[in-house]
Amino acid sequence: MVVIRLARGGAKKRPFYNIVAADSRNRRDGRFIERVGFYNPVASGAEKTLVVNTERLTYWEQNGAQLSPTVARLVKQAAKAA
Repeated sequence: MVVIRLARGGAKKRPFYNIVAADSRNRRDGRFIERVGFYNPVASGAEKTLVVNTERLTYWEQNGAQLSPTVARLVKQAAKAA
């Protein structure tokens, strides 16, 4: 099954998350199919905190991909901001 979830990157104490479409059997930070956006919880100044490609997100949802609870919350937050 395809899951849209967060893949952690960044340095120690400076998390950066990619929002990716991945096979549910793969590791959290392992192989993924497509990068759909990113989430930077420690963004400061002019940096963007959350960017989601809604076109690709809806494509994956129409093809049966499931959103993780955290990604669902972030997508709702992004829709509210837009």
